Amino acid sequence: MPAAQINQPSNKISLTNVSLVRLRKGKKRYELACYKNKLLEYRQGLEESLDNVLQVPTIFLSVQKAETAPKADLEKSFGKGKSQDDMVKEILVKGEIQVNAGERKELLERLEKEVVDMVQARVVDPGTKRVYSAGMIRKALDQLSSQAGHTQQQGKGDVAEKIGRLDLNGKRKGDKSGTATPDDEGSPAPKGRAPGKDKEESEDAHLPTWKGVSANRSAKSQALDAMKALIAWQPIPVMRARMRLRVTCPTSITKNAPKSKAATKEDNAEGEAKEVKGTIKDRILGYIEQVESQDTVGDEWELVGFVEPGAFKGLGEFVGGETRGRGRVEVLDMAVTHEEG
Repeated sequence: MPAAQINQPSNKISLTNVSLVRLRKGKKRYELACYKNKLLEYRQGLEESLDNVLQVPTIFLSVQKAETAPKADLEKSFGKGKSQDDMVKEILVKGEIQVNAGERKELLERLEKEVVDMVQARVVDPGTKRVYSAGMIRKALDQLSSQAGHTQQQGKGDVAEKIGRLDLNGKRKGDKSGTATPDDEGSPAPKGRAPGKDKEESEDAHLPTWKGVSANRSAKSQALDAMKALIAWQPIPVMRARMRLRVTCPTSITKNAPKSKAATKEDNAEGEAKEVKGTIKDRILGYIEQVESQDTVGDEWELVGFVEPGAFKGLGEFVGGETRGRGRVEVLDMAVTHEEG
């Protein structure tokens, strides 16, 4: 006797290897059924095709129940006139990835490795200019994430003392004097508190923090946050690796004085504008942390040197504005580091 045939509904969609993305918009919760690997690539900017990311090109109220979202609900939540592709993109970018415990652990471990690798390639020891090992970077980030929980209970000033944060001038903060003296506002320091403690805690409250990797953000954006927190709190001595640049500029222009107001004034340590004297060449050299070589070839002055990554944008705008496009700033190396031999 032949085996009984099992008939299944022809309109039933069976989803395997599915990763759900959920977004609450208004009073409704919307879901998308995605391929997990493609979803991560889309969030990192490596995949652009929605057809490759979505298992089904449909917005659901519940993927498990195969309940699609009515058009009226979508228009009410996302606004009229918005295409379905735009709605899908918003859910993919802003939504929360739903995975089981094992998948979440695997995802976080992979993201953590990517973040650590990116940070390791872009930061160095300020003294030796050498890169840290991945283990040292991971240990420093773990220290910051564990301290983040303590800040809510003990205050960030205490955390800064525990992890030895350095201020912008390289002096260790948190040194306590034996006597209570007036703070910066002229009022006496509260009993039992170090002078200027309130001001220090206020400054700490605006410093970037690191609470660990998140499954809902790209590794690149999290690596940038991790670097900012490491530099701000200094659990280990660390700085951004310098960029190696080539600057070329006509010699007839380098001898001129800067014309733009932005190029002739800069803020001093007290935050007040002061006059900056010198030629365009002097101002360019002011951006350079270390000069590797400079020479005049024909009617062009050429400089190769190292700058902090934060100074690159200002240097490019200055050269472009003052030379009216005749000068150039070229990146020779995004991050100069010294590997252990």
